[in-house]
Amino acid sequence: MARDLSAPRTPVRPVEVDRSSPVPLYFQVATRLQELIEAGEIGVGARIENEVDLAERLGVSRPTTRRAIQYLVERGMLVRKRGVGTQVVHPKVRRPVELSSLYDDLVSTDREPRTEVLALKVVPAPPEVAGALELSPGTEVTWIERLRHANGEPLALMHNAIPLGLLHLEAPDLAAHGLYELLRRAGYQPRTATQVIGARAAGAAEARVLRERRGASLLTMTRTAWDVSGRALEYGAHVYRASRYSFELNLTAG
Repeated sequence: MARDLSAPRTPVRPVEVDRSSPVPLYFQVATRLQELIEAGEIGVGARIENEVDLAERLGVSRPTTRRAIQYLVERGMLVRKRGVGTQVVHPKVRRPVELSSLYDDLVSTDREPRTEVLALKVVPAPPEVAGALELSPGTEVTWIERLRHANGEPLALMHNAIPLGLLHLEAPDLAAHGLYELLRRAGYQPRTATQVIGARAAGAAEARVLRERRGASLLTMTRTAWDVSGRALEYGAHVYRASRYSFELNLTAG
């Protein structure tokens, strides 16, 4: 059988991963690959090397590499083709949505928000989080994990990082108030943000927490917000039950 030589396989540079980070290794790898694709270092149509070689080059296990690749396939950035391999389709299309918190949105629509604080601790910032918050790699940040309910049902699993020393956070405050409300109370008003919206299938742990079946569709949102002076205030990586939540975009012609 003749080999397809139209798109040579693109070697991927080694990726730095933080094995002590609460951010899953596959997500760290997927985020770095996404950055390379969006920056054009891995071009549209390029073929990604096979999982065995890629895992060795990245310094992670094959299952981790497979999950990172699958994550990008589900987001529409990569596609698997029989006889060809894994190819870059295109960078994910980004569209802005209103800068508000989920808590604020639920309050405004009488959805009775309730929050479980799953974790509140100080950790070294993983590379992708440090980069988003414009911090040196390994700088300590306040790491928050919350489960947000609406009308008595779990709706979103939220992970946030806040620069250390920005504001003092206690679990009861996070349970009773939205993060943006607490930032505003401390004198920090989120003004601008970059945000990426995507979708993927729920893993076993996520499905259990969100009361969904494994493999159920989840909406994903990654956001970094700044105040009016350009200071980075928060980094967030959230997943939402697609059966219970959607993003609304208001578009105008340019």
